[in-house]
Amino acid sequence: MNSPRAVYQVSPEALALMRAFETPQWNVQLAAYMSEQQSLAARYANARDLQRVPVTIAEGHVIHISPGEHSLLIKAIIEEFAERFVPGGKLVYAGDTGEKMGYFDRRLLESLGVRLNSHGKMPDVVLYCPDRHWLLLVESVTSHGPVDGKRHEELMILFGGSEAGLVYVTVFPSRAVMARYLSEIAWETEVWVADAPSHLIHFDGVRFLGPYPARRTQ
Repeated sequence: MNSPRAVYQVSPEALALMRAFETPQWNVQLAAYMSEQQSLAARYANARDLQRVPVTIAEGHVIHISPGEHSLLIKAIIEEFAERFVPGGKLVYAGDTGEKMGYFDRRLLESLGVRLNSHGKMPDVVLYCPDRHWLLLVESVTSHGPVDGKRHEELMILFGGSEAGLVYVTVFPSRAVMARYLSEIAWETEVWVADAPSHLIHFDGVRFLGPYPARRTQ
């Protein structure tokens, strides 16, 4: 809703330019005004860049994603979860709320048998574990919620061509937030909580942190 107290004014620079219209000074004033506007645009762009979240995806390789709670959790997934539970792993994909795609190693994903036409239904982070030949599909609850039954099915179909085993992971910022979603989390998935980074929670099944055979729906 717009505030009734808002006051809009023409800037002094714009006012001076309008007053110069159809005068001998018009071209000079216009050039000066456009130059100043470009400088302001660059200055504001730099300010936004300074706020972007740096994420280390490999030694000496850093990407920057848009600021916000969601991006901080993405950073924790890549820098903390992967380091603990996917040693030697490779980042395949990391979404960015600002740019939609913060990082994507399409060649690596296609080498594993997964070819995608769009990124609309991608999980927030995809990690590849070469030692175990696993693809970890990681969802941050701050984006679209946990890996529930519906999301599990969507990801299983999207990555159905994968030659690597699929592991489904939901990430929460805290156990307090996780408690609100316990009834929704799909079985045969993993849960990681950023405020207890050395622990992993396994939801049922015969193994801990590993892929299951694809379930076929009737």
